[in-house]
Amino acid sequence: MTTPDQQPTVPETPDPQFKDRVYRSPSGIAGGVLLLAIAGWLGIDALVTGEGRAPWVALAALLFLVPLVLAFTVRPAVYANEQRLRIRNPFRVIALPWVTVESFRSGYSNEVLDKAGAKYQVWAVPVSLRGRKRAARREARGEARGAAAAARGGQQHAAAVATGPVRSAGDQIMEELRELLEARGKDPRAQGEVSVRWAYEIVAPAAAGAVLLAILLAIG
Repeated sequence: MTTPDQQPTVPETPDPQFKDRVYRSPSGIAGGVLLLAIAGWLGIDALVTGEGRAPWVALAALLFLVPLVLAFTVRPAVYANEQRLRIRNPFRVIALPWVTVESFRSGYSNEVLDKAGAKYQVWAVPVSLRGRKRAARREARGEARGAAAAARGGQQHAAAVATGPVRSAGDQIMEELRELLEARGKDPRAQGEVSVRWAYEIVAPAAAGAVLLAILLAIG
C-alpha cells in the first residue's frame, strides 16, 4: 500500500535567542519630559485664557514644537538583536543587518558606517566629554590604588584592587555594539539590505504647525 508523497516542510527562520537590546539616553528623556511639561502648561493656559488670536498661536506653536521636542529627546533609540541594528533618529529610522555594518566610530558624536560608505549618526548614544573626563579620573584613581596596593602587598594584592579600564556610559554602549558586530557580522541570519525610512509621524505635524504659525504671525 502506497502513501501519497508528503510535501517537504520549509524550515522556519529561527527566532533571535535574545530580545532587542535597547539603548537610550536617560538624560535626554528626562529633559524632553520636562520641556513637554513646560510647553503643555504654557500652551494649555494660553488656549484656555488667551484672547483674540492667542489660542490659535498657542495651538500652532504646540503643533510645531511638541513633535520636535519628542524627536530630539524621547524618540532616539538603538535596537540591537542577532540579525540587525535598528537606529531610531529624530527624523529617520535606519535598519542595518549586521552583514552590512562596516564599523562604529566615536569622536565628537557616535556614528555607524555601512559597507557602502554611508554614515549614520547614533542620536540615542550621545558623546559626553564630561563623562569621559570623569571616567578618566576614576581610572587614574584606580591605577593609583593599584600601585599603592602593589607597594604594600605585592602584585597579587594589586591585581585584586585593579578594576580595568573605565569608560563613560556612551563609550560602554559603543563597545557593546562593536562586540555584537564582531560576533554577528558573518552570521548567515544577519543578511539583508540597509533600509531608511523617514519619520513622517514627526515631520508632518511639525511642518503643519510651522506653516500655521507662519501664517498667523504674517497676518498680524
